[in-house]
Amino acid sequence: MSHVPFRGAIPDGLLYDLEHDMWVRRDGGEALIGATAYGIFRAGEIIGFTAKPKGADVARGRGLGTVECAKTVLAVRGPISFVLVAANEEAEENPAILNRDPYHAGWMVRARPTHWDAECGGLVDAERYRAHVRRAEPGAEFL
Repeated sequence: MSHVPFRGAIPDGLLYDLEHDMWVRRDGGEALIGATAYGIFRAGEIIGFTAKPKGADVARGRGLGTVECAKTVLAVRGPISFVLVAANEEAEENPAILNRDPYHAGWMVRARPTHWDAECGGLVDAERYRAHVRRAEPGAEFL
């Protein structure tokens, strides 16, 4: 079977974690966090999502929850350290939303960053994230 390259969105205005293929959008003192379309492409279609409970203290790179794909269950890694304020209950009940709209309705958790000033420098803008995807997927197309 031949490989089909990534074709999807990587919107401007978000910060991206190159290591874990996650995005962050600051919203006042909180942040929305979700998986990138490229991360979902690599994992395969998501058929289940479960976040840690409200109040969980998550360190950067540690699990904020799990996603179930057709052949495996994967830990979803936090792109920053945070206290979990709320999980996206709609995405937990209807995980297809993560595949369909990962940057808006398909956010995973609302968080209160705990080490933002120290960690935000490790995140990149959309242009740098697209370059990262192009290195891994030379035939990638961005919508």
